[in-house]
Amino acid sequence: MNDLRGPRRARELSEVDLAIVEVLRRDARTPNQEVARRAGIAPSTCSVRMRALERDGVITGYHADVDLEALGAALQAMVAVRLRAGARHQLPDFTARMRRRPEVVSVFFVGGAEDFLVHVAVADASALRDFVVDQLSSHAEVASTQTSVIFEHTRGAGSGAASP
Repeated sequence: MNDLRGPRRARELSEVDLAIVEVLRRDARTPNQEVARRAGIAPSTCSVRMRALERDGVITGYHADVDLEALGAALQAMVAVRLRAGARHQLPDFTARMRRRPEVVSVFFVGGAEDFLVHVAVADASALRDFVVDQLSSHAEVASTQTSVIFEHTRGAGSGAASP
C-alpha cells in the first residue's frame, strides 16, 4: 500500500509488457536474457521495457522472501485494527507509524468491519503481546484490535515466489 488516496489509473500494457511482468512475478531473479527470450524480444529491448515498467509504477520493486524464523521471528500474526470513528483522518499517520516498526511485515488498508490488517513477525508470544499493547492499544485513535496467530503461510502462484 503506497498511500490512501485511491487507485491509480493503470496504463495500457502491451502483450510484451504483460509477458515481462508475468515472468518477473513468478521469479524476479530471472536474468534479463531469459525474460527477453520468454517475451519474444531482444535483451536490449527487454531492459528498456523493464525500466519503463518501473518508471510507470507497474513494477514497484523487487524483494527477497526470507525465512522470518531464521531471523529470530518465530511467531507471526495478523492483527486486525479498527480506528475510532473520529480518527479516520489519521489513517495515513497510522500506516506510516506501522511501516516504521521492525516487527511489521505488511500493512493492509481493508474494507469491512476493520480498517487495517497488520502482519507482524516477532520472537514469541510475549513480544506479540508487547506489540499489540504498546504499539496499538495504547494509541488513542485505536478502537480495537483482534489478533490471529499464523500457523502456516503458503504463497499463491501470483505472488512472485518461485516454485521449488
